[in-house]
Amino acid sequence: MNIMDFNVKKLAADAGTFLSRAVQFTEEKLGQAEKTELDAHLENLLCKAECTKQWTEKVMKQTEVLLQPNPNARMEEFVYEKLDRKAPSRMNNPEILGQHMIDAGNEFGPGTAYGNALIKCGETQRRIGAADRELIQTSAINFLTPLRNFIEGDYKTITRERKLLQNKRLDLDAAKTRLKKAKLAEARAAIWAEEVTKSEQEVRIAQSEFDRQAEITRLLLEGISSTHAHHLRCLNDFVEAQMTYYAQCYQYMLDLQKQLGSFPSTFLANNHQSSSSCAPSSSITTTAASSASVTASLSSISNSAATSSLGEVKSISGNRKARVLYDYDAANSSELSLLADEVITVYSMPGMDSDWLMGERGNQKGKVPITYLELLN
Repeated sequence: MNIMDFNVKKLAADAGTFLSRAVQFTEEKLGQAEKTELDAHLENLLCKAECTKQWTEKVMKQTEVLLQPNPNARMEEFVYEKLDRKAPSRMNNPEILGQHMIDAGNEFGPGTAYGNALIKCGETQRRIGAADRELIQTSAINFLTPLRNFIEGDYKTITRERKLLQNKRLDLDAAKTRLKKAKLAEARAAIWAEEVTKSEQEVRIAQSEFDRQAEITRLLLEGISSTHAHHLRCLNDFVEAQMTYYAQCYQYMLDLQKQLGSFPSTFLANNHQSSSSCAPSSSITTTAASSASVTASLSSISNSAATSSLGEVKSISGNRKARVLYDYDAANSSELSLLADEVITVYSMPGMDSDWLMGERGNQKGKVPITYLELLN
């Protein structure tokens, strides 16, 4: 027998098997043929595997949305992953916001209260962006990758073996149907006994192959419990990564609040000035109040100290001592340059801007911004 004859016979056999399965499947759907039912344990394992697959996909996709809300960015990362190439590094949203704040602060002047605060906020936002990037990387390795490996690896193997089990079951039932017909024909003396014997042998072979495939499928499905245990460990890793991320963000914002709270008169002076000059600043005040409600105890202390400080500034009628909070370079000869942590004498003069005081250091005298001072008792 040459190779061509062998291939032709193999194709004919495959076609015959496919036709036999198709006929059996159709007759089962029409209720014209009996169907071998799987045992209850195997059916339960199949349902558990299907349920695991569906929920794993949903959890995985929603985690990807959580870590990367931008669908275009997710699609780009998916394409680069399929091409086995590293996606180009781009700044995330907190990093972009932080850079804008730093650029704005430098533009307004690091020596000004608002510019200095913007720079500090920008640096904090960039640290949050770096923490966010670390969260995404850690979660992808420890959580998303194992879930994806199950969907694209283990479950595909289960699906393949399950499909093979279905084919073996169809072959078995088709052989049973042929045996049944052969016995009916024998009873009518329409065929020889050899045909019945041949059909019985086919049933035995088909039953053996079906039982073997059922055992293989069962062993694979029983591994779902181990998959759940593995995914539980991965879930713990994901929760730990989130806990680390939120703890870092909280610490960063707490440090930032302390830095901004070290000169509370800055915000009150700006709010006082803006409330009498322009309406948009009211939204800043509202935003600050909304943010303060998140950490009520800390902001309450900060606001009390700020109100007290403002009252002291307004009530100055004589000389007072004040500690300088930040370095300040005089803009002209009427102002006094300041060095952080030095103590100077300050007092108010009639007609002066409410944001300024007169300062003295030895024989030097000039205007100083009150936002750079902390009055001493």
